[in-house]
Parts: sequence; structure tokens; C-alpha cells
Amino acid sequence: MIEGKNISKSFGDRLVLDNVSVRLEKGQTNLIIGQSGMGKTVLLKCLVGLLEANSGQVFYDGRAFSKMSFNEMKEIRQEIGMLFQGGALFDSLTVEENVMFPLTMFTKQTQQQKLERANFCLSRVNLGNVNKLYPSELSGGMKKRVAIARAISMNPRYLFCDEPNSGLDPQTAHLIDELIKEITLEYNMTTVVVTHDMNSVLEIGEKIYFIYKGKLWWEGTKNNILHTDNPELQAFVFTSDLTKRLRPTDGRIG
Repeated sequence: MIEGKNISKSFGDRLVLDNVSVRLEKGQTNLIIGQSGMGKTVLLKCLVGLLEANSGQVFYDGRAFSKMSFNEMKEIRQEIGMLFQGGALFDSLTVEENVMFPLTMFTKQTQQQKLERANFCLSRVNLGNVNKLYPSELSGGMKKRVAIARAISMNPRYLFCDEPNSGLDPQTAHLIDELIKEITLEYNMTTVVVTHDMNSVLEIGEKIYFIYKGKLWWEGTKNNILHTDNPELQAFVFTSDLTKRLRPTDGRIG
């Protein structure tokens, strides 16, 4: 479990996060949603330690991450898998070299041990016979799956995904969502997904936090998000023709 308590973050005079608290549970997909520029990615970066919050605290299973020394934080970071927007694969490395990269950086495993782990992770994301290919030879969906394989190579306790479906067609995006959900359950990880994709919200949103103008504006699940009376959340949810057709007409409030 990851807890962010009263997190605020400014860039100069611009307040980007304003006293945001979230509780991200183990073994489920926790979604942070909102329009672009509302602070959701900044919140993710504060939680993972890529940005330092101006105030507030972050806890990893009760461990006060934001108060740790550099070396203590390094130990926690080795328990974190990160799926960056766009995948962020190294173009000059092969697929298997990309997946083995965290193992090379943070472990003392032999080359054979690293290769075995890379093969296992690639098989887990349903990729075979691509070890020697380079990222430029892969489709967008394959790149995302390689990035997921790399993210789980260290057998993390926590998985962060920043816009995992960005740039993907709907069918491939659905497969990535299902893969993230399956891996979360299989390894009992605390998974945090930043997205503005309503398909992801409705498919895998077990716990949802809606960020609006730097504030936590709403929290709930995929089961009650369609019934909210929150006007800002309604404007976000019922934007597409598809979600407009899903809009309840019975007046129920979530």
C-alpha cells in the first residue's frame, strides 16, 4: 500500500498540487485521472520520488519514504517498477537488453540469470522471438509490452504506469489494460495508473482519484463514477459519444 498525505507542490508561484491525500491499495489497480495540466502526473512523480513535494508525506507500506535518506530511498526504488508514457525504451539496446537493464543496474545476477529473467518477463507479456529485435522494429503495442516486461523484471512490489495507453488503438489499449490488471492480481502489487482514458477507467478502475486544478475533487470506483453529481467529473466522464450513451437517466447519485 502507498499513502500520500497532504501533498502540495508548487513550481515558482504556480500551485500544482494542493493538499492532496490518496490511499493506494495493494492488489488492485488504483487510477489517478483528470484532464491534462490538472496535476495528476505531478502527483505520480511526487509519490515515486521523481519530484520533491513542498509539503506532505509519502508512505510505502508504513515506511516514511519522504523522510528517508538517499540510500534508504534507493532501497525502496528497487521495489518500484515504472512504465513511462511512450515506453521510454533505449533505442540502442535490443529487447532483451532493455528488459535486463534494471537487473544489470541493481543486481549482481549472472548474465545467464538475467537472460532467464528477461525471457520469463517477456513470456509473461506474451512476447516471443523478439529478444534480438530493436525498439524501432516493434509496433506501438509491442513496445508497451516490452516496457511492462522491463518494469516487472525486478519483481516489484509497486508498479507505476503513466498514460500506458497513449498512442495505441482501442483494441491494443484494451489488451494493455487487461495485462496490467492481470499482473497486479498475479503478483499482488500496488499498481498506480495515471490516465485520461475513460475506457481504462471503466474497465480496470477499482479505485479512482479525480484530480481537478491540483485538488482531489472526487474518489470512488468504476461502479459509481457514472452516477456522480460532481459537475467537473461529469464534464470529464461524459465527453465522448460512447460515455454520453452510458450516462444514467434514472437520477441516481454516486
